[in-house]
Formats: sequence, C-alpha cells, structure tokens
Amino acid sequence: MPVDNDLYNRLAHTWWEQDGALTLIRTGLNDARFGYFRQVMLERLGVKPQGLRALDIGCGGGYLAEEFTRLGCRVSGIDPSPASIDAARAHARATGLDVDYRVGSGESIPYEGGTFDIVYCCDVLEHVRDLDRVIAETSRVLKPGGIYFFDTINRTWRSRLIEIKVLQDWPLTRVQPRGLHDWNMFIKPGELRTVLNRHALDDREVVGLKPRVSPFRLLRTLRGVQKGTVSYAEAGQRLDMGVTKDVSELYMGYALRGSATTSGGRA
Repeated sequence: MPVDNDLYNRLAHTWWEQDGALTLIRTGLNDARFGYFRQVMLERLGVKPQGLRALDIGCGGGYLAEEFTRLGCRVSGIDPSPASIDAARAHARATGLDVDYRVGSGESIPYEGGTFDIVYCCDVLEHVRDLDRVIAETSRVLKPGGIYFFDTINRTWRSRLIEIKVLQDWPLTRVQPRGLHDWNMFIKPGELRTVLNRHALDDREVVGLKPRVSPFRLLRTLRGVQKGTVSYAEAGQRLDMGVTKDVSELYMGYALRGSATTSGGRA
C-alpha cells in the first residue's frame, strides 16, 4: 500500500491528544530518542546547547521541537502539513515556548546555507520521495561541524512483520492508520550511510530503538488499544522503548557536517 502522507493533515488535531494514534510517537518514542540525542550532545560531543540554532525537519506537532527548545536551543520547525504546523504553533503558545514554525519540506528547506548548528529529522526519512535531495538540503543548511540527528526504519523482514503487518494491517492488533508506512520506502542503514557521506555528512553511530517488553506484553497492549481498555498514551508508555544494538527495525544515530561542498546543494 502506498504511503499516505496526507493523513498528517487529517489527524493533525490529535497530535497532543491522550488517545490519538500519533500520541504513540510522543509517549512511546520521544523519551528514548531525545534522551539519546541529549546524551550525544552533552556527554560525547561536549556541546553546550544554549543559544544554538536547531532545525526540526518534519516537525509534525512539535514533540521534539519543544524538547530541544527546553534544552536551550533556538528551534525552527518545518513540515509540509499546514494543519500540523497549526497544531504545533498552538501547543507552543499554550506552553509558553518560542519556536519558529513554518510550512516547508525537506526537499526545499526555506533557510540560507550554513544557518544551523543542529539539524534533526525523525519519523520522516521513510516518508520522503527523494531521500538524496532531503539529505543534500540538510547538509546545505548545516554549519561545518554541525550535528545531524536522525531516526528511521530498516527494510527487513522484521520491520515488514511489525511495522506493516502487526501495527498497520492485522485487524486484531492494528493501532496505526492504513497507509502510514510503505515497507518499500524503509531504508537500510548502509543505504542511508552512502547518502550521508555523499553530502559531506560523516556518520558517527547507528543504534537500534526497540520495546523492552516481551512480545506477549506487546501484543496484549495492542489488543487493549483495539478494545478501548488502553489509551494510546498509556500504550506508548507500556512499550518502554530503549536504545539497543539491534537495528533490525527502528534505528537512529548522528553524523557531523564536514567542510566539503555538497553535491546538488545551493550556495
């Protein structure tokens, strides 16, 4: 089934709801992946985030944009979904956070070259039609030495089973909208590494991201969502996502921007 990116317009009102499908990203993924990003910045790279400019590519409702803002970054967020941008702006206003949100896409980032110290792109790369262009644009707007964070989904038998069959297709366990993902658009780590290096992004690490619960508990949680006895917010918490060496499904990592000129980028 082809990926349906318009669902982010249709479901934008649910970004911050307790019982909407998109809430799984906030309660299930956000703590683990932002914890990893923060640890890389503060402990491994010794970066002080206060005042650094950060760009969120495909910001959705603003989950990660708000986290980076609280860390001290000056955050800009772009997303091709106008309804999602409206939801992100509304939530930022309600929480007193200053985030510059704009409608825009990763294929044509609306900022000058070398603008940002940090760029991150999560829940996005497996949805884009031109991965090479998105990475070229990412590299263009990053300063030399800047940090690029990412997460995406590996194209394996395991991701077909879990992300497509269990979470999206099978009636007894389905908790995600049909058309959210297309297995053919998932990206192997080696494929992503090749594109990153082509555009002067030196990949430093890839780690896995997976539930730290048994398959039985996972299935029981999904059934609870189906029956209405478990909210999406609670389901995300029950998954207890954490960093792992297993990159066979979800994976994330970081790269550093070199000084070489990127191919295909604008001056």
